Amino acid sequence: MSAAETAVETIQREMTVFARRARASAGRMHPELSLVSYTLLGHLEESGGCRATDLAAHYALDKSTVSRQVAALERSGLIERRLDPEDHRVQVLHLTGAGREILAQVTRSRRAAFRERLADWPEDDLVRFAAYLERYNAGRAAAG
Repeated sequence: MSAAETAVETIQREMTVFARRARASAGRMHPELSLVSYTLLGHLEESGGCRATDLAAHYALDKSTVSRQVAALERSGLIERRLDPEDHRVQVLHLTGAGREILAQVTRSRRAAFRERLADWPEDDLVRFAAYLERYNAGRAAAG
């Protein structure tokens, strides 16, 4: 196996560990908010609201998966549906005040956890790591 192939295997393994850790920590930060829920709330905040079908398309999720998540977030009072002012046949999902509050709380907790985990890293390493993550997430594979 070449050094590049070994590196790709290591990256895949470590990304899997990272994803598992992220899922596990999401429950500890807020017991009612899964990693998927947190991600959807974050997207709604960034976008200023969108349709459930937009969420499904953006995250390449099945519509039924998003529908279940949206229903749970609605029942929890974290999001609400509003009619699209330009097309009253369309419902747009928006964060409620409670949704904004919980999202902010979890975001603060996640940032603190990252700061703690990366506290001993030299600044140059942090800058490179951030740039590599941005590059990876912007790449061709991010679309699929």
